Amino acid sequence: MTEITTGSPVIGGYAHAQALDILAASRPEAIKACAEDVLTDLGGVTVLANRTGLAMLPFVDTVRNTAFHLGEVLVAEAHIRVPDRGVEGYGAVTGRDLEHAMAIAVIDAAIAAGHRTDLVLEFLNAEQRRQEESDRERLRKVEATRVQMETF
Repeated sequence: MTEITTGSPVIGGYAHAQALDILAASRPEAIKACAEDVLTDLGGVTVLANRTGLAMLPFVDTVRNTAFHLGEVLVAEAHIRVPDRGVEGYGAVTGRDLEHAMAIAVIDAAIAAGHRTDLVLEFLNAEQRRQEESDRERLRKVEATRVQMETF
């Protein structure tokens, strides 16, 4: 039996958590296509979990700087193992798109195995640029609604 790798891999300057953040916010069609490409020669995959459920949504009260649970949110999660490479992958997204969660898990396992890092890094860079542009556009729209009030 092979030993499972549990360290925090880094790919192209991305910390593991940062890569997962980008993957979770990626476009479902794009990440599913990337996962299909990665999966072709990754090896046999064992699915440990593939389900939807409710998770508590943490939030921080900015006045008191204390954490509390805002409520529950529906999440889809996937957990896989690639025995031939001795790695596991995990993915979770809000909503019920199990294929999106599975695609994240496949790419997470590929990162841990150092498999197809060129393809994964290209995908992460493209998605990060798209997400940053989307954030800038949203902030421009919010700024356009700002009202300047005079104080008497």
